[in-house]
This record gives sequence, structure tokens and C-alpha cells, in this order.
Amino acid sequence: MTQWLLLLLAAFPVLGQETPKLQPENMLPGCPDIVSRLEWGGLPSRCLKPLNLPVEYVVVSHTAGRSCFSPAECEQQMRYIQADHVQFQGLCDIAYNFLIGEDGQIYEGRGWSTMGAHTSTTWNPISLGIGFIGNFMNRDPAPRAIRAVQNLLRCGWMHQVLLPQYIIKGQRDLLRSPSPGDRLYAKLRTWPHYQK
Repeated sequence: MTQWLLLLLAAFPVLGQETPKLQPENMLPGCPDIVSRLEWGGLPSRCLKPLNLPVEYVVVSHTAGRSCFSPAECEQQMRYIQADHVQFQGLCDIAYNFLIGEDGQIYEGRGWSTMGAHTSTTWNPISLGIGFIGNFMNRDPAPRAIRAVQNLLRCGWMHQVLLPQYIIKGQRDLLRSPSPGDRLYAKLRTWPHYQK
């Protein structure tokens, strides 16, 4: 019951109050583990704009930088990506809602209930942004990374964070960008919810 109350509070914030941050461990029975910001060493977020749940779209990107294959490498990459997005790009936090490492782990970015900065002012308010850590122009992501994102999507659908007929798009479908990389994009286009 508490989980549903948290979802409702996130979806319908009280005017003048900060939207509660849904913690993965509080709302995901039957869903995959998510490495929290605290666990990967993230700095506190300065982002305040809520994501109006449920969302219709999921935008999949790649970070285009270095890949990671172990929890220690991925946690280090998460800190590097956050520093880049905040200190050099001037964002209020890491751009994505979640990131996927090739260690098969899901890493919390802005989480389920905070609007990301992964695509554009048109798409950010109506989508969940998922970034694969690494560059997938010339190689496929590890199978365990693909399984992790599919489990995350199933979880979002089960908990009504995603609409039942949600649509998956690659970042290149919405922007002039090579993201999520040619090889990941080819895989993405075979997924049931993908639409160009």
C-alpha cells in the first residue's frame, strides 16, 4: 500500500511542496535491484521538476564514453558522467533517469519521478531517459545489459510509471545524434514497444 501512495504523491505533487523522491528499494517489489545514488557515490541532486507519471515514451541513449564491466568501474563512470553533466554542461544533475552498465546493473540517475535532460524540452517532460554507459557505434552491449533494461521497462510498466502502450525511441529518432549508436539502435528496433 505504501508503494502506491508514493507513486500517487509523485504523480500529483501538492502545490508548494517538493515532490518526494521515489527510492528504488521502496517501490519495486518483484523488480530488479537498482544501484542507488548513495551506493554509486552520487552528489545530491539540485533538480526539482517532477516527471508527470505515467509517461508514454522511453528514450534510449548511450553515453558515448568509456564502457564499464564491473560495479567498481560503473560506479566510477557514474561519478564521471554526473560531474561532466553538472560542472561542464551546467545541468542540475546527471541527465538520465537511469543508466545501464555492462556489468548488468541498473544505476539510478534522476530516478522514476524527476524529469530528465536527456533529449529536448519537448521530449524530457513526457519520457523516461535511459542511458547505456559506453559507445555502441561498432559493438553490441553485453547481453546482461540488454536484460537489465528490459527488466527495468517491465518494472516501470508493472508499477504504472509507464503507460501500458508505452513507446520506445532511440535518441537519434528525436535529435540529430548518432546515439544510441548503430549497434544498440539495431537491437532497439527489434523490441516490441519500439516505434520510429
